[in-house]
Amino acid sequence: MLKAFENGADGVMVVGCLEGDCHYLSGNIRAKARVQRVSAILGRIGLGAERIHMYNLSAGEGSKFAAFANEFVEKIREMGQSPINAARLKVPEQSAGGER
Repeated sequence: MLKAFENGADGVMVVGCLEGDCHYLSGNIRAKARVQRVSAILGRIGLGAERIHMYNLSAGEGSKFAAFANEFVEKIREMGQSPINAARLKVPEQSAGGER
């Protein structure tokens, strides 16, 4: 999840099965714990803990998924560009010769 932010994501939305109803038994519980850890890290380093969020849905809730996705995208748009991307745009890429 952190790699997504390193690679330019302004936000990360994680979707898992309903708690207690996961084909992978405890996969959604482990994912929730990971999302919470990443959220705490993002908050501590000043990127914004709310740039990552986990939603739990069943496979048959397509319209609910679409609503969650639209809600999350709007939230990220309101927050604006990730500070990582803003900094990346200000730093010129290093050329093959090692010059900037």
